[in-house]
Amino acid sequence: MHPLARAASIVGAGLLVGCILFFLILPTLLIIPMSLSQTDYIQFPPQGLTWHWYSAYFSDPDWMAATWFSVRIAIATTVSATIIGTMASLAIVRGDLPFKGTLQALTVGPMIVPHIVFGVALYLVFSPLQLTGSFIGFLIAHTVLAIPYVVITVTASLQRLDPMLELAGLSCGANRLQVFFRIVLPNIAPGIASAAIFAFLASFDEATVAFFISDTGGKSIGRKMFEDIDFNLTPVIAAASAVLVAISLALMGAAHLLTSSKSWR
Repeated sequence: MHPLARAASIVGAGLLVGCILFFLILPTLLIIPMSLSQTDYIQFPPQGLTWHWYSAYFSDPDWMAATWFSVRIAIATTVSATIIGTMASLAIVRGDLPFKGTLQALTVGPMIVPHIVFGVALYLVFSPLQLTGSFIGFLIAHTVLAIPYVVITVTASLQRLDPMLELAGLSCGANRLQVFFRIVLPNIAPGIASAAIFAFLASFDEATVAFFISDTGGKSIGRKMFEDIDFNLTPVIAAASAVLVAISLALMGAAHLLTSSKSWR
């Protein structure tokens, strides 16, 4: 191919990809100016700019209760999903299991099943057990949804780790537990940390399953947004969405920095 034709094709492909990405991110970007509108309804382009709706969001007890409920669930989910997912990754990568492929498929299954199907199933199970709207119910549901992200991330980190390092530690007299904490864990710590961030986001941003398992006793921010869209559509929803976007971008940036580092010493 002629150099000019090749350069033109590269530029054309880059522009096409850039347009597609811009089209995908445009709705998210439009949330920010809509959250600053002076009108009492969501409008684009906004008429004037004001921080009133952010103040209304942070001063509203219902919004704050839903937000902190989601934060508590997300933190607990991060801890449980990271521990369970890391152990599952060790079993998949380093274990000698007869059904390793089946185990790996089961761990990523919740990522494949539509969330609305999963939400209906959880409601049918949780309702007789009185787990709808409870901290434990949300923790179980979100942990199941977050484990696949942990397994995929930690498995990738373990596969990049040379197993000869572990064998060297064992040959020097260390037991399996010492090898894990002194050799394996320091090398895969960035992967575990980024997996924990993904688990937090998978829980904090989740709305579909939360719609089915919420009630008056416990309501996530996703469920609160659904309710206000139906009964109280104001720019407060756009302000809450902008806050969620800012938190997600900050955590994704932190995950990128963690995965780009080789290890923690």
